[in-house]
Amino acid sequence: MTGDHQTLALLLFSAFVAVTLGITTWVSRHRHGSAEEFYAGGRLFSPMENGFALAGDYMSAASFLGISGLIALVGYDGMLYSVGFLVAWLVVLFLVAELVRNCGRFTLADVVAARMRERPVRIATGTSSVTVSVLYLVAQMVGAGSLVALLLGGTGEAARAWTVIGVGALMVVYVSLGGMRATTWIQIVKAVLLLGGTVALTVLVLLRFHGDVNRLLLTAAERSGHGQAFLAPGLAYGGDWTARLDFIGLGLALVLGTAGLPHILSRFYTVPTARAARRSVVWAIGLIGGFYLMTIVLGFGAAALVGPDAVRASSTSGNTAVPLLALDLGGGAGSTGGTVLFAIVAAVAFATILAVVAGVTLASSASVAHDLYASLRRRRGEARSEVAVARLAAVGIGVVAIALGLLARDLNVAFLVGLAFAVAASANLPVLLYSLFWRGFTTRGAVWAVYGGLVPAVVLVLLSPVVSGSPEALFPGVDFQLFPLQNPGLVSIPLGFLAGWIGTATSAEVPDAARHAETEVRSLTGAGAV
Repeated sequence: MTGDHQTLALLLFSAFVAVTLGITTWVSRHRHGSAEEFYAGGRLFSPMENGFALAGDYMSAASFLGISGLIALVGYDGMLYSVGFLVAWLVVLFLVAELVRNCGRFTLADVVAARMRERPVRIATGTSSVTVSVLYLVAQMVGAGSLVALLLGGTGEAARAWTVIGVGALMVVYVSLGGMRATTWIQIVKAVLLLGGTVALTVLVLLRFHGDVNRLLLTAAERSGHGQAFLAPGLAYGGDWTARLDFIGLGLALVLGTAGLPHILSRFYTVPTARAARRSVVWAIGLIGGFYLMTIVLGFGAAALVGPDAVRASSTSGNTAVPLLALDLGGGAGSTGGTVLFAIVAAVAFATILAVVAGVTLASSASVAHDLYASLRRRRGEARSEVAVARLAAVGIGVVAIALGLLARDLNVAFLVGLAFAVAASANLPVLLYSLFWRGFTTRGAVWAVYGGLVPAVVLVLLSPVVSGSPEALFPGVDFQLFPLQNPGLVSIPLGFLAGWIGTATSAEVPDAARHAETEVRSLTGAGAV
């Protein structure tokens, strides 16, 4: 890219970073240092504010860069991510949002521990929450590396590495200084920027084709090299039964995973009531639904205007399709319009990454401090000490995410998020649903549900083509692949539910009917909710 691209985009990056650091500094001067302030922002946000923040938390680099890139490369099959990510919110709205807000305090473990023995449950759910968060963070780091590599006109490994390190450092600063209140306002600013940028690009794509969507699709199919097959199912997931099973597993992971994501669940505690939590989700569904419809237009627009070959030449996984589309829509390389539009889109994408990593890091550090640390130390009421541990945990999680982000730099970000969703749906969702709706559920069942989904999901990923045995794998030079599917969801999600049932059936513990009744009344009415 030209020096103009670099200068303008870096200026816009710097402006966003300056604004977000300003928000963080302002909030850090007005915080009280309590656990409720750090984890839940004092529960002071309105449904609209939290709805925008939820949308900002959810519309990640995977959505903006990864999904559009996949659609540009594989057409119809790439749309599965758009549909899956959106449909997942119906599960959140009807089964999770209000009940979680009533039963919990700061984390997923609060909901489960309300009627179980605390220590084993908190350790299990805290471990799974941190694992899911780190996988999710890796996807954002990879997106940041791809973006800056494109901006600097090459795939220089040093530039990508320093970008990943820089994003990791910023996220630690946001979380350590500002907590949930600063993170929420960063999410709101980012959601407005991202939606504005996406609307502008979508309008420009449709104007290029005079509003004729059919012509857009036919041009995309023609340039793809696959003809009408580009617009039909099967290009990525229709080759054989393995691919078809992968398709089913990915769909399950996307639809069920959102309800188990720690950084999404923690957002329900930032509003004062369960009714506000439900209304937050309604706001989020409206914003997210419009956004995912536009990513479909952008994906096919990139295929039609830029071409899959050019996208693949820039990034083999398609992560740079949207910035390249912006360059073309603005007038092409070297034009003023192209330079401005490219820089704006690159800055918005970078803002997206920074905001999401802040939210995910906060949720994972809360799990470390509120669940793991508090359980192992076995002392309560030390809010300041717990918050201090959460800040230290943010540093440790940042270091791990940076290391893994450097390792996975050539994988598609939407695909990486699909893995995080699979682990969330396998480990967190079974224990959450059983705790809320099964009267006979026991502590052993809860622990087995978490580990029975978490361990198979992680092991199957390690033994899959993602890690070894293929040219696109993390370690292409070795082959210890034993599991044929790229996404473990088809196997690990049922295993999580099955392990929870077996653990409960074989447990000698007598379920506490009184505590279940109390939890049920509290979840449905809000009586006694924090």
